[in-house]
Amino acid sequence: MENSEIYGDFQENLPDSQQFLVISFSPSSIPLKQRWRNNGLSADFVADYLTTFFPATEDDPSSLERQKELKGAVSYIANELLENAMKFHNETIHSTIKFGIHLLNETVILFSTNCIASPDWPKFKKIINDLVNNDPEELYVMHMEKLAEEEESNASGLGLITICCDYGASLGWKIEHNLQNSGILMINTMVRLEV
Repeated sequence: MENSEIYGDFQENLPDSQQFLVISFSPSSIPLKQRWRNNGLSADFVADYLTTFFPATEDDPSSLERQKELKGAVSYIANELLENAMKFHNETIHSTIKFGIHLLNETVILFSTNCIASPDWPKFKKIINDLVNNDPEELYVMHMEKLAEEEESNASGLGLITICCDYGASLGWKIEHNLQNSGILMINTMVRLEV
């Protein structure tokens, strides 16, 4: 039995699509440092996979440019989602991290799913609320100023802010509270990118 909260632009029931890819990662199978290196490879793989649905032709330079821009955007967004899912996943919870991509007409949906422990939720909720309730450009400037002022600042959420600012993508979250185990929350993050 679960209850859930929705934040931002999260679409629960995606329309049927024949174009999708889902990858699962077992967080306990390899050390975090090694997984971190694999995030970039996985993100690039997903970006390469997606570009096959947007073929470029040499006689149309705009199609080549569009494919290159889409590949760069998807690779960056996928890498950010994977890094956050891996970084914030609670390894004591024996649950896989999932990452996926759906192609719906002229929209690319990227998503990740991971679990966190309840004590970590307030910090994460603040990041989500900042992203949902503030202008991304203003948040970006605030985070950059914070980085300049504080040497030890980790600027949490900067990658997610960059997704909004640089790629015009929208973010959404579905947080599922496990009523049978109140110590666990499932975080579903969704990025919607218009192509």
